[in-house]
Amino acid sequence: MATITKFEELEIWQLARLLSKKVFALTEKEKFNKDFGIRNQIRDSSGSVMDNIAEGFGRGGNKEFVTFLCYSIGSCSETRSQLYRALDYNYIDKTEFEECSILAQTIINKTGSFVTYLNKSNVKGEKFKHRTEIDNKQ
Repeated sequence: MATITKFEELEIWQLARLLSKKVFALTEKEKFNKDFGIRNQIRDSSGSVMDNIAEGFGRGGNKEFVTFLCYSIGSCSETRSQLYRALDYNYIDKTEFEECSILAQTIINKTGSFVTYLNKSNVKGEKFKHRTEIDNKQ
């Protein structure tokens, strides 16, 4: 497995970005765009999915990264719930709902698998790399 050096390389971040773009496009539809509450909430939650992945990655430690990945899963679940509301309010159709809901569930599943991997890993993260090198020299 190649070392990831920036969050943009993470598949889960790329998928989260796609979800955010799709949600934004849906909320531009006339009826959806006029309901400022749900429009802003679903835009914010879908954006938080990718933002939390990036922020956690930027923290440099696996424990913090896992915490932010879990926040991302929560935001993605919130987005899925809001998609149901948008469907129920007839702001989106069933096909649009399914496309985004499936994408969101894929992100949740892949992020959960990544959390499991990180929790089993012996690597503590980039910010601990220097400390590990010092310990190994002693």
